[in-house]
Amino acid sequence: MKRIASVLLLVFSILLNKVMASNQPESYQLKRLKGKLSIDARWDKAQWNKIEEIPIARFMGNLPAFQPVVKAKMMYDQDNLYLIYKVEDKHVRIQNTKFNSSVSTDACVEFFFSPDVEWPLRYFNLEINAGGTGLMAYHQEGKRINLKEEDFKGVEIAHTLPKYLEQEIAEPVTWYLEVKLPLIMLRKYAKITQPKKGVTWKANFYKTSSRSTNPHYITWSEVKNPKPQFHLPQFFGNITFR
Repeated sequence: MKRIASVLLLVFSILLNKVMASNQPESYQLKRLKGKLSIDARWDKAQWNKIEEIPIARFMGNLPAFQPVVKAKMMYDQDNLYLIYKVEDKHVRIQNTKFNSSVSTDACVEFFFSPDVEWPLRYFNLEINAGGTGLMAYHQEGKRINLKEEDFKGVEIAHTLPKYLEQEIAEPVTWYLEVKLPLIMLRKYAKITQPKKGVTWKANFYKTSSRSTNPHYITWSEVKNPKPQFHLPQFFGNITFR
């Protein structure tokens, strides 16, 4: 009887640990870039080869007929953040070509982040469609401040698909997008905790395409909400600078 009780206790402990682990936000360790990085959307560049992948694989809402496979990588240096995305996609839509237009209706990758450790619910949303058109804003206590296009021009973006598609790419296609995001631009809109070893920002990574023939909403760190919604910073994961 004691043995059975011990086994049951062990099983319960394992299940409890799994539940507790599932309730924890995701975490990622950012390596510091050594040298320079050409922004050309090449996933296989030497600088990215040893960088850990970020799996963007949690679907919100109804599961789409085709499930894109999405990965990202991230690095930093004294002055910039660097991101690259690899998307194994289908039904790719690219219709928006103006800054701060509705890029999330297209095939779109997104990075939401809180750069001030004292205010984790204040955040930027950076959204870029597969054609390289961006949208960016800062959110503070329910107030949204859209970034000016003249400031956003300091962001370097490379992409492998055309800027505009008259029709969706119906067949499977793998596309890449790479970004260099200057910290000096962010400081025009918010207080920034300087990235350095040991500093942790709150953040999340997403992929969406809300108006394609295969609508979907995918997250890195789990967002617990009945309907697809990315603007919930309380569910951001942790990115820690090394």
